Amino acid sequence: MTIHNAEIAGLFGRYATLLEIKGANPFRIRAYRNAARTIESLPRDVSVMLQEGYDLAELPGIGDDLADKISNIIEREKFFELEKIEKQMPAGLVDLTAIPGLGPKRVKTLFDKLKVRSSEDLAKAVRAGRLKGVRGFGPKFEQSILKALGHPAAEKRVSLAAAEHIAEPLIQYLKAIPGIESVAAAGSYRRRRETVGDLDILVTCQHPEPVVEHFAAYEEVSKTLARGTTKASVRLKSGLQVDLRVVPRRSAGAALVYFTGSKAHNIALRAIGRKRGLKFNEYGVFRGKRWLAGRTEAEVYAQVGLPYIPPELREAQGEFEAARAGHLPRLVAATDIKGDLHVHTEASDGDATIREMADAARALGYAYIAISDHVSRIGIVHGLDAKRLVRQMTEIDRLNAKLQGFRILKSAEVDIAPNGSLALDGGILAELDVVTASVHAKFDLDAAAQTERLIRAMDHTCVNIIGHPTGRLIGEREAYPLDMKRLLAAAKERGCFVELNAQPTRLDLCDVHVRLAKDMGVRVGIATDAHSPATLAYMRYGIDQARRGWLEPDDVINTRPLSALLKLLER
Repeated sequence: MTIHNAEIAGLFGRYATLLEIKGANPFRIRAYRNAARTIESLPRDVSVMLQEGYDLAELPGIGDDLADKISNIIEREKFFELEKIEKQMPAGLVDLTAIPGLGPKRVKTLFDKLKVRSSEDLAKAVRAGRLKGVRGFGPKFEQSILKALGHPAAEKRVSLAAAEHIAEPLIQYLKAIPGIESVAAAGSYRRRRETVGDLDILVTCQHPEPVVEHFAAYEEVSKTLARGTTKASVRLKSGLQVDLRVVPRRSAGAALVYFTGSKAHNIALRAIGRKRGLKFNEYGVFRGKRWLAGRTEAEVYAQVGLPYIPPELREAQGEFEAARAGHLPRLVAATDIKGDLHVHTEASDGDATIREMADAARALGYAYIAISDHVSRIGIVHGLDAKRLVRQMTEIDRLNAKLQGFRILKSAEVDIAPNGSLALDGGILAELDVVTASVHAKFDLDAAAQTERLIRAMDHTCVNIIGHPTGRLIGEREAYPLDMKRLLAAAKERGCFVELNAQPTRLDLCDVHVRLAKDMGVRVGIATDAHSPATLAYMRYGIDQARRGWLEPDDVINTRPLSALLKLLER
């Protein structure tokens, strides 16, 4: 059995939560949470990296101790420290933290004061009025708990990166079957949504029965949910459901359109077809019983006079109108990216030197990279002060003198204080090529105050980009309240840009806000926030998100050659 990144991250996250409920050392808790985030966001499966001899201790926030634990989990399929703490504490405590508003600290209070061990215990305590005597749990909070407990658990979704680690080996497994013509993933995975609830796999071949049998025999399958001659549904050991559909070659395009979705897109497409007397389904386009098309997706769309619509746009959000008018965007692609504008080194919380990050960027074919180490008032990320930043700038000048055809940009990620001031004097920052300003603390301001905070940061004429603008961590921390339209209007007025942070746990901006930025004429920088050479590969997730937001190359500042970029960054 292969242990995937999402599973290891889940084990570390669960362990961190139990440690926090237990009241363990905060630094230890933070170490496991950071490690979970690093593992889940890796562009490759950590088990494969181990097989290839990669030293996991070199990953951001891992180190020798956690690297050994990861190796043991992969080799023995057990996390002994987690098993030990689960014997000491009720397992239901972790599940309580999934209830909105109930973090580990509040769960610890409920356990210590009221001996609440599960959601059933909590419901009884609320109904008996026992929470009234516990500080911090008012009547409104009681009602929100009861409401949350009254609703079934939401569909469990995994990050796009985690889904990749599961989907790609399965696709390669199916491609190895004799007689297979094509294998493709569809659904939200193909539309590159930031999270995936299940996987849809389409196969074309002449003899479907052996394919279905081979699929059900996949070593990662824990349960077969349904099985027929041309389709099957299974539950993987990771918990993800996978639906397989085998279709003939002439139906490959029609099936891809049908199973890629979205549901709203397909409904709209069928409605357009009905006006022309056509019927669309997974087998093709029909007029009455006569099959007209279906071999390719372009063939399907052509039946209603439309060009091919890229999967990322298929959300019934104006793509049909744009297609009819001939205004579909030429979506940004990986080949358009000329450099990365936000990476960290060992000078703050990264794991590599400036030269190592630069060499990795050159290997990707980039023309430049921005070294954006933290400049922070918060000591937890070892932020640079003025003296260390000046020393780093000198080192970059020295390295640039040796490099040909490549430029290391002098940059920094500067903390924004609650009042909008920056963590370092603007005089020094003005000497940098590019400055990214970001929020890393005090997320609980209201929308008006948080928006004003970011706008005041942009009032500093040295600031070029607002980093990860909403502060969200997918599945872990909600975006802080923000008036995005006001923020984007202020950015446009000041000649600033917004970051699309490509870390799979961030993808901040979300696709809706990316589209809004485009519509308002605010350009975006797609950046990885990489903390190691390997995580420069996050760029592809940022490109996926940019494409979902309809971005074209001109909408993205780092599609430009160096000279054009530097001119654009001038305020």
